[in-house]
Amino acid sequence: MDIRLGDILTMKKAHPCGSREWEVLRVGMDFRLRCTGCGHTIMIPRSKAEKNIRGVVHADGTEGKE
Repeated sequence: MDIRLGDILTMKKAHPCGSREWEVLRVGMDFRLRCTGCGHTIMIPRSKAEKNIRGVVHADGTEGKE
């Protein structure tokens, strides 16, 4: 899966604040994501994140597939 810095990920489950969108801050074996709703940051293993992604909007404005 092609995930880059600055991408916006739409996840299957919503964060408790109600937002489903997360901004990618770090890419590697783990992702660091920031909730676009409340600004909360998390570290999540790449395998778990990729399993829960519904859609990707790349930083350059193009949309990616699941």
